[in-house]
Amino acid sequence: MRIGVLSLQGDFAEHVQAFEELGVEVSAVKRPEAVLACDALVLPGGESTTIGKLCVRFGVGEAILDLARRGAPIWGTCAGMILLAREIEESDQWRLGLMDITVRRNAFGRQVESFEADLEIAGVPEGPLRTVFIRAPVITRIGPQVEVLASVEDKIVAAREGQYLATAFHPELTTDRRVEQFFLRMLEQSNG
Repeated sequence: MRIGVLSLQGDFAEHVQAFEELGVEVSAVKRPEAVLACDALVLPGGESTTIGKLCVRFGVGEAILDLARRGAPIWGTCAGMILLAREIEESDQWRLGLMDITVRRNAFGRQVESFEADLEIAGVPEGPLRTVFIRAPVITRIGPQVEVLASVEDKIVAAREGQYLATAFHPELTTDRRVEQFFLRMLEQSNG
């Protein structure tokens, strides 16, 4: 099992380190051929408009869509969640449109309103998880196949639709690796 972390912009190094801690084969990927060599992909936090523009410029967006058509699990955190969404409120920025969700960018406010919270996440055992929100988006609409995994004050911050996982928070910025393990179970299930 080989995990790729899209490394065009954002906090990709922290995701790579998190999976390395779990002893998983992981690499930072930025070219289409490297994306297609992966069994699963993480879209990191960062600036979603910048990541989107770079995906188009380097042809990585098409490679991600090809990977998705193969059934590979794809996890988007924060900006990555925005890129996974079918719709982005008040924005026509480039996105993959793979998940039947609508998101609102910066839903909790600016950088100074960043916060941490203890969250129960469906499918993640052993109690609440400490989560880090930095200029985080929220999901404002879900399609019929989307499962809500966690909410903060009635705002959806984690969801799954089949092979896609979206989190508004940053598990890679804590030492708790239960969300990464959840994603690895998704990969194991996809390999049947």
